[in-house]
Amino acid sequence: MLLSRHRAAARCLAALGLGLVALTGCSGADDGQAADTAPESSATSSAPADETVPTTEPDADAAAWAGSRQFVQIEDAWTSDGRTYLSVRPAQKEAHVTDHSEAWVVVPGEGPYTEVPLADDAQVLLSAPLGDESQASSYTQAEFVSRLTAQSSSDRSLVGYDLSFDGEGQVTRVESLYTS
Repeated sequence: MLLSRHRAAARCLAALGLGLVALTGCSGADDGQAADTAPESSATSSAPADETVPTTEPDADAAAWAGSRQFVQIEDAWTSDGRTYLSVRPAQKEAHVTDHSEAWVVVPGEGPYTEVPLADDAQVLLSAPLGDESQASSYTQAEFVSRLTAQSSSDRSLVGYDLSFDGEGQVTRVESLYTS
């Protein structure tokens, strides 16, 4: 009886191990990325180390976010050849609750920014200070780029964004979250 329980437990553990390998995509330690970290952006040798150079080709690593939802900070946004691109890196949002209100605090991420494209029909929802109201309202991609680039870099660090990605790594929804 004891032997059969050990065999059953061993089979269960083996099945669990195989399931974990399948869920992680058979990634190994040499893959260079942890499952919960953002992909690194590629650098161009002609740019200073602290400057992101917009290109018309999306970062190949952006596809790592395909089909996911990410909370990010946006460093820059631009339009090239009729397509909108964002320079993003992961961040975190933490609830800040007081006796009278609840707010979010944007905790900046670290590391390089990654270039991601917006889908042609991406929905952009902005609230103050990028939008005109405290509640999120819909804006065009061009309005978003204009409003974002008009902000100083210190003001941009107070805003986080929930991004939703389609299966190809394109952003299908942008929603701003402001920290007072």
